[in-house]
Amino acid sequence: MRAARRIRDALRSPIAIALLISSLVVLGIIALRTGGALESLELTAYDWYLRAQPATSMDRRIVLVTITEEDIQRLGHWPLTDATVADALTRLLAYRPRAIGLDLYRDLPVPPGRSDLDAVLKADRRVVVVTKIGEGTSDGIPPPSALANSDQVGFSDVVVDRGGIVRRGLLFLDRRDTIAYSFALRLALLYLQAENIGPQSDSRNPEHLRLGRTTIRPLEAHEGPYARADTGGYQFLLDFHGLQRGFPSFSFRHLLEDRIEPAALRDAIVILGVAAEGSKDFFYTPYSRGRDADQQISGIALHGHIASQLLRMALEGASPLRAVEAGHAALWIALWSLLGGVAGLASRSAWRFALIAGGGLLALGGLVYVGFRLGWWVPLIPPALGWFGAATLVTAYTSYWEKAQRAQLMGLFSRHLSPEIADAVWRQRHEFLDGGRPRPQRLTATVLFTDLVGYTSLSEDRSPQSLVEWLNVYMEAMAQPVIENDGLINQYIGDSIMALFGAPFPRATAAEVSRDAVNAVECALGMERNLQALNRRWQSEGLPTAAMRIGIFTGPVVGGSVGSAQRLAYTVIGDTVNTASRLESYAKDLFFDDPLGHPCRILIGATTASHLGERFELEAVGEVELKGKQRKVAIYRVVGHRRIQE
Repeated sequence: MRAARRIRDALRSPIAIALLISSLVVLGIIALRTGGALESLELTAYDWYLRAQPATSMDRRIVLVTITEEDIQRLGHWPLTDATVADALTRLLAYRPRAIGLDLYRDLPVPPGRSDLDAVLKADRRVVVVTKIGEGTSDGIPPPSALANSDQVGFSDVVVDRGGIVRRGLLFLDRRDTIAYSFALRLALLYLQAENIGPQSDSRNPEHLRLGRTTIRPLEAHEGPYARADTGGYQFLLDFHGLQRGFPSFSFRHLLEDRIEPAALRDAIVILGVAAEGSKDFFYTPYSRGRDADQQISGIALHGHIASQLLRMALEGASPLRAVEAGHAALWIALWSLLGGVAGLASRSAWRFALIAGGGLLALGGLVYVGFRLGWWVPLIPPALGWFGAATLVTAYTSYWEKAQRAQLMGLFSRHLSPEIADAVWRQRHEFLDGGRPRPQRLTATVLFTDLVGYTSLSEDRSPQSLVEWLNVYMEAMAQPVIENDGLINQYIGDSIMALFGAPFPRATAAEVSRDAVNAVECALGMERNLQALNRRWQSEGLPTAAMRIGIFTGPVVGGSVGSAQRLAYTVIGDTVNTASRLESYAKDLFFDDPLGHPCRILIGATTASHLGERFELEAVGEVELKGKQRKVAIYRVVGHRRIQE
């Protein structure tokens, strides 16, 4: 029975509830993440971390030749004629680059000069032209007929996320019965031919592409910051290294006027295309902080970044950003959610919650940044939500639980504790309580009983209302000395009071037991002073005066709670309690003076007297037989404080 109760209490404990809350938070967040509800937030975090990377040097292996709005105005026509394009390619080939990318659609002739353009395209395999595959039923845009079905063609299609941001590079696409290569991949492969590097199958996974020193693993639909991404084809995450500084760039006019230094283009990948403001070939990247046009990069720059990353993979061993597996991501989320639950248990105030919650989020952000620098994308938003959500819910529950427990604990003692003892009870509640009840303990306490003299006859002569009012005034005056002397009013029994000194916590030393005995006697003398004042007041108002008996005894007791779960009461039991009660009722008419001088008779046992030292003036009564006691008890009468001899 006790074991079952302990198990039930353990399951209801804050730790068990915190574990349950954290588990529910984990399940909820994983469900949200799997369903894609957190994808936009995770992508935003991904972009922020990408922008936080240190700036890298300019990749001079990629050179852009841009057709600007000014170039178009100088030429006086658009699109460029085939003859102009043929002339531009001839000039570029003379610089001896490793590859030339023509990012201009040439599916239809733009006379004059079509034959010249076809001749240039067929004569040199270093030239790659773009095609567009398109989506759905679209036929896209075919390449020039002179290069149809050749390896000098690459598609320019780009994967754009919701919000118009490009984060992924595309290497291959299925096109009917063939595999289409991307424009950037064709250019990178031409560059790498001089390094004797070509595309290969990975030895461990033949379906994965290995390029030089790096295996490029295709992006999965639920990988990294994505939840339900369309990962058709062969995709990988772009790092946009060097985007802040861009690539070496020359205008089309500089090319036609032979104003480009030969060393700038030699052995490079040169991409010729449009960067005019009126064209629609611009894209947002993770580095775009707004929706303005100046936050975009041109299509030729985007292809350049894809090609540049492929070169770094092949030649320098740079790996695309890798994401932790789904199972590991779930464990990561669970870990932070559980830590959030622990933080919630430790948060006892608003400022501490803010400090712990904020510190945890900063620590999480720092760890994710370190992972990002090491080439891993570790989820940020789901664990952050798990941490903060679990911490908030557990803190709220803990606050509610503590309020309920404090209300229950204070309900046991009501208003009959000094603020200091009440705070001590609350601080030590974990040692004090067992299953929501005060834990039974052996104590050495001093017990005090009081009783009014002649209360029965007094109550017969007064109306119920006036009697209750008179009694309330009396009880209020008697309760004050108890609280002032660190006592606990255990019971009001009609006109009687039972107070405890040395409860509810065990005393560790004899000095503490002596202090409780002194406090009990000080309380009794304080009650006498208050009763003297009340008697003078009542006498002046024509009301009856009162006298009282007090019995005090020190000894062992057992403290704990009694009653039902709905109505508990803290009390102590033992022979010490019985003896204190018998001392109060002993020889009821003995030692009474006038009600204004000494309205209280205070009797104490020898055990109490042994702890008082020389502080009080005591008068020995002798060894007497108390009702219900087989052995005689030595008792003393407390006369007052001992006067100091001068």
